[in-house]
Amino acid sequence: MADTVREIERKYEAPDDGRLPDLTGVAGVAEVVNKGVATLDATYYDTADQRLAADRITLRRRTGGSDAGWHLKLPAGPDARDEIRAPLSDTLPAELAALVRSRVRDKGLVPLVRLVSERDVRHLVDADGALLAELSADRVTASRLTPEQSEPVGWTEVEMELAPGGDPALLDVLESHLTEAGLRRSAAPSKLARALAETGVAREGTKGAESADKKAKAGKKAGKGAKGAGPTAGDVVLRYARAQIAAVVSLDPAVRLDAPDSVHRMRVATRRLRSSFRSYRKVLDRAVTDPIGDELKWLAGELGIDRDREVLTARIEERLAEVPDELRAGPVAERLGTWSRTSRRGSRERLIGVLDGERHLALLASLDALSADPPLRPAADRPAEDVILAAVLRDYERLAALVAAALAAPPGHDRDIAMHEARKKAKRARYAAEAARPALGKPAKAFAGLMTELQELLGDHQDSVVAREALRDLAEQAHAAGERDFTFGVLYAREEALAARREAELPALWAEVSREKHRAALRP
Repeated sequence: MADTVREIERKYEAPDDGRLPDLTGVAGVAEVVNKGVATLDATYYDTADQRLAADRITLRRRTGGSDAGWHLKLPAGPDARDEIRAPLSDTLPAELAALVRSRVRDKGLVPLVRLVSERDVRHLVDADGALLAELSADRVTASRLTPEQSEPVGWTEVEMELAPGGDPALLDVLESHLTEAGLRRSAAPSKLARALAETGVAREGTKGAESADKKAKAGKKAGKGAKGAGPTAGDVVLRYARAQIAAVVSLDPAVRLDAPDSVHRMRVATRRLRSSFRSYRKVLDRAVTDPIGDELKWLAGELGIDRDREVLTARIEERLAEVPDELRAGPVAERLGTWSRTSRRGSRERLIGVLDGERHLALLASLDALSADPPLRPAADRPAEDVILAAVLRDYERLAALVAAALAAPPGHDRDIAMHEARKKAKRARYAAEAARPALGKPAKAFAGLMTELQELLGDHQDSVVAREALRDLAEQAHAAGERDFTFGVLYAREEALAARREAELPALWAEVSREKHRAALRP
């Protein structure tokens, strides 16, 4: 079974002797404990074209030390990585193989580099003996494991790793003393990155990758506009689209690990990408993006099967907590729990099956192809301000028509539907404005904020509509089981009142959102 550990560490280049400075008395360090020297022997795996290394991911099999086994390290912010550990075995554990599938796809993993380190370890502890950080000096020997021959290379490296739960500010204080001792921050992000560079491990397919890169740069240069000033519409849209594609790929391991909010974040990335295809159809050819958009809609649906139910259950539970005891009748909480469990149509196993399935892998391949060779239309070569502004205003006009229809609709089903459609268009206008920021600047950010405010009001109204449907279902189930359904009626009435308040708030909010000055600010 794999375990996950958050590593917060910094690496330093050190003199060849690897002498560690004495940090006793610095930043609460009461004692520096010598933990001895260990020999660590690690083999690093990647695809031949180094897909993992390109995303700052390392996968290794290591013997020696206290944590021998398989280690997968995923970026988790500045100086931080999540290390997923699995027991030592001859073959890559299935759970780690799954975590790199979104990057590896159909490519095989091969051993690229072997690193043997003589590690001299010191523990920095406080007055109570609690670990603050680990300081170590590694004398590293790196050898290429690919067919090409090369001489091993070596260097000395110092690592400072924060103890679990420690304050990252401690690393800043300790670093000042390390630099005074002659150490400097390593230019390489990891031992593997340095080993690949210094042993000269060639990337399979590098020539093709360089050709594609040159083609992309040539296209970008050609799209700078007649005067060559400023980004083109294609530059702006592709920047946004590629960021969403990267999010879909990078969140795959987090979803598999059931990291907090990971499913929601991946789902949002799919929606942003699909929305950008629609908003900027004059930039990207819909003949290519429409089929991809359909697959993104499918993936978003799969990701949302259980999340929507969980969000709805949490909303009803929150409302139930507000109901005074004298208005509670019957086993309301128990009925809600039973309804929630039996209504779930998905499972983690199902979701993992989706991520492992051929359809999802084909979608990732199509996103790769779109990013590498984007289906640009002629408008992509035009200055960004003109094309991007027109797209944002076009989405706004669609939104305005739907809000007008919602305000004119009679209360009830027709207004509910109209407000729901307006909510979807508000979200699309928001995403279009987010993408427009490199071209339109701060006004685009402000406009996106207005769209978010409108979307939240309309979204709360729609959530109330869905909650009332669920409460009606719950009341019917309770009645059929011989239970009292009074409390579900109370909750229904409260949701109905909330929806009425949102409907009443819409005219004033829309009057502010629709003011001409907000759209005028977008114009250069």
